[in-house]
Amino acid sequence: MDKNEVNQVFVKFGEVKALVIGDAMVDSYLRGTVDRISSEAPIPIIAVNNQECRLGGAANVSLNLQVLGATPILVSMIGEDAQGENFMELLKKRKLSKEGIIRTSDRRTTLKTRILRGNQQVVRVDEEVTDYIRPDEEEIVYNRVESLMNLHDFDILIFVDYDKGLITPDLIKRITTLAHSRGVKIAVDPKFRNFKFYREVDLFKPNFDEFRKGIRKNIDKQNLSDILKAAEELKKENEYGIIFITLSELGVMISNGVVQNHFPAEIRDISDVSGAGDTVIAVASLCLAAGLSTRLIAQLSNLAGGLVCEKSGVVPIDPVHLKTEAGKIDPN
Repeated sequence: MDKNEVNQVFVKFGEVKALVIGDAMVDSYLRGTVDRISSEAPIPIIAVNNQECRLGGAANVSLNLQVLGATPILVSMIGEDAQGENFMELLKKRKLSKEGIIRTSDRRTTLKTRILRGNQQVVRVDEEVTDYIRPDEEEIVYNRVESLMNLHDFDILIFVDYDKGLITPDLIKRITTLAHSRGVKIAVDPKFRNFKFYREVDLFKPNFDEFRKGIRKNIDKQNLSDILKAAEELKKENEYGIIFITLSELGVMISNGVVQNHFPAEIRDISDVSGAGDTVIAVASLCLAAGLSTRLIAQLSNLAGGLVCEKSGVVPIDPVHLKTEAGKIDPN
């Protein structure tokens, strides 16, 4: 892509309005040094010298959309707890809309705490509730989505499913129907529990493990032809517009039923893979909304996912870096 083509793509990104629906969370990082082993157990003692909190899950997808110029609104449910307050402060700090945030005293805000020795993750502690939300809470979420769709002209709706319980089978069906009635495109980043409930969406983006679990077949990751065959069957059965499978170190595979492409992974100095999936679904969704080819959807998303893996922790894509690297893409 030449510089003009890259600039045109980013101009299109800046015109996109996106409604993100999914499990939002706070990502906490405790960094420190190890000087000794505990006398209580054969484990290292980490002397913490830095603590930082970041937006995670569906909120990180929203942040990726925002830094690339789009206008996202996140619909999610968090607790009326200390981490919920922290989450709202992080939204404010990042200047992300709080229109779609629903707070409840019946659920806790998901918190993922990563304890690191330098940049090496030693352990992760998850504090969360993963039960599906109640039917009355489903109604609140649906009404908020409908209200936002009445107020804004969205180009794309993105389901970001981290399997924490916000997205239920009934909500998937109702919100998909609503989006279709408004002519809004739909992209999905699925997890196993709801895998089979997503139908008639424009872009379905599982990673390989989710894909293999979802189709209940023990496919060899190295066998690209078998993966493609199974992907085409799943696409046809569920009437996806595009199926896009991320294969980690083997790159990505994409198909619209007419053209199939596989792109190897970008060679990078990998620091941390956490958050890469958020970046990939954000970039793929923007490309879809901007009307780009399946080839460019895969190439730009694959590139962006590789770039964020060079950073430690969950971080959004650097748009300047992505622009520079995108100039090396062959769109043909």
